[in-house]
Amino acid sequence: MSLKAQIEAIIYAAEMPITLDQIVQLVKDSVGDNDTNQLRAQVRVAIDELTAEYAAEGRGIEIRQIAGGYRMSTKPEQHDVVRAFAKSLKPPIRLSLPALETLAVIAYKQPVTVPEISEIRGVDSSGVIATLLDRKLITTSGRKDVVGRPILYKTTKEFLLRFGLKDVNELPSMEEFEKLVAESFQSDLLPADEAVPQQAASQAANQPAQVEAEKSA
Repeated sequence: MSLKAQIEAIIYAAEMPITLDQIVQLVKDSVGDNDTNQLRAQVRVAIDELTAEYAAEGRGIEIRQIAGGYRMSTKPEQHDVVRAFAKSLKPPIRLSLPALETLAVIAYKQPVTVPEISEIRGVDSSGVIATLLDRKLITTSGRKDVVGRPILYKTTKEFLLRFGLKDVNELPSMEEFEKLVAESFQSDLLPADEAVPQQAASQAANQPAQVEAEKSA
């Protein structure tokens, strides 16, 4: 990957304005240039070139120097359409801690019944199932062929969209899943709900899974 491509990716991914020195430190190892001053000059030239390219009339975003760093943002002339898009988005999902914990169990054990979920969590989980169904994060998946024929539950397409997954076969490790939960719901959680408890979720991940690829929403 070229130096300019690396810098473009870094600026794009940065949530806060990233400084020239920070970029130099990030690309130093991949470039293999021990001369910091020379690399700094190369990075500055690459940023100037990127800034000029994004300033072209046909581009909808630009690279701006803000608060001593660089950041990508939409161009002023695109603010109306971006504002309209933002208003069209669904309201944020607010989930309780038990709901997040139950969602993690379903994700790693699906299809799974309420009694099985309750056994893993150690508490009755029937109450939060309705919440997850209402939020369209889970759906029914038939009935289990045992006494009583309890309903089976699995995650939905909405769940995949929330976590950026192609299908449930792409579920990450538990550590990565917890990070995804934090990133996806960090602005949506109730104050006391910060993460999925590792114990219950890990139990679900470590038990034999009956994972089915998402077929429909």
